[in-house]
Amino acid sequence: MSGYAGVLDQKNTLVPALYSIIQDPDSELLEPVCHQLFELYRSSEDCLRRFTLQFLPELLWVYLRRDRHSSGCIEALLLGIYNLEIVDKDGNGKLFSFLIPSLSKPSIYHEPSSLGSMALTEGALCQHDLIRVIYSGLHPQRETFTAQNRFEVLCFLMLCYNSLVVYMPHSSHRAVCRMSSRLCVSGFPRQQLKAWTTPCMRVLLEPQFMVQMLAAVYHAIYNGEWDAGREALDDILYRAQLELYSEPLLLGNAMKSSLPGSAPDGSQGRKVLQVEVTSSIRRISRCTITAASIRRLRWKREGEVNASHTLGPADLTNTGPLSWITAAPFSFMPLDRVSKPKTVTRVRRIVE
Repeated sequence: MSGYAGVLDQKNTLVPALYSIIQDPDSELLEPVCHQLFELYRSSEDCLRRFTLQFLPELLWVYLRRDRHSSGCIEALLLGIYNLEIVDKDGNGKLFSFLIPSLSKPSIYHEPSSLGSMALTEGALCQHDLIRVIYSGLHPQRETFTAQNRFEVLCFLMLCYNSLVVYMPHSSHRAVCRMSSRLCVSGFPRQQLKAWTTPCMRVLLEPQFMVQMLAAVYHAIYNGEWDAGREALDDILYRAQLELYSEPLLLGNAMKSSLPGSAPDGSQGRKVLQVEVTSSIRRISRCTITAASIRRLRWKREGEVNASHTLGPADLTNTGPLSWITAAPFSFMPLDRVSKPKTVTRVRRIVE
């Protein structure tokens, strides 16, 4: 099976042929193709599963725009993928979660010692364990699509696609941008401005499904589909404004504001995340700087001054762990040479 997965990636004409079959509503090969794609997804090879998953955006577009009765094989394929993903190898329900990293461990984004004067000492941070956040709970199995569960299943399928979007080829990135644009403007006046003029009915969309579309489009923008991704982002915002969906509007506007003015890295639209890695900050001391520690340091310096009788400003430089603490220039006199204050003598004369 692993050898067969490698052969599939080498066939350059296979993927375009499968796209043409999926897009053709009268194709007699659509049913056996959907059956074969489901058999590949049932295998234990990750490459074969990703091969089927790359066609998910086109399958969703064809399923949502066609009559439900004329796309029964696509509906069966989508339900089969959903029922396989919601359970583990033993058939038990699967929980999807992620871990919140601990601030006590350094990363490319922060250093534990650079947290400033916050009350987050290294010892306190180590006491906080990793927090597991469940973002998708147990899902029930579905045997058929209904008006109530349709977008619940489709949102979960898009979530699975986005979790593996880094492995998807460029053809799948183009397909997800094309799907997002067409689903959002079909049946609206904006469709007349598009290059494709095929009459389509208005497709009902839910905000959670549009959020998943935005996640896939955002990845496509920085991976070779700058123009198509920007167009899809504008179309999703257009539909979200018409529907008054707050979540897609918030996420879409944030994405649009963060995009650069021109296509990154020339015409290919590729851009690697640029992270400025700073060197580790030299720790000043493991102990906390308090008033008592500063007082002890001052007494120590006064003892050195009494031994040498005088101390100039240049002698105050310290190369120890508290070298950043500076003091104004001053000098000390031996205690036996300190005279009585003149103000006290003058007060005594006035009293007499």
